[in-house]
Amino acid sequence: MTLLLYLFFLVNLIAFITIGYDKRLAIRNKRRISEKALLTWVALGGTIGSSLAMSIFRHKTQKRSYLLKLAGIVMIQILIVYFLFKNNIIKL
Repeated sequence: MTLLLYLFFLVNLIAFITIGYDKRLAIRNKRRISEKALLTWVALGGTIGSSLAMSIFRHKTQKRSYLLKLAGIVMIQILIVYFLFKNNIIKL
């Protein structure tokens, strides 16, 4: 279980850094990180890190298509966690 927590932290850290770096690239009018890459980190479990970075860096907060995709991923993650708890696959 400890390994999973480290992986969860690492994925969220990478998601946070990636959003921050993309914001920096946007400010400098450089080539950007694709939305697909950003959302992949969210889908891999970086929802918290990505959301925190979006708030801190004020990045991707006005882009409706990105926010809808993010919300869809979050809903799927909530359903997965619900299923895992309901079927006693994971316990607190």
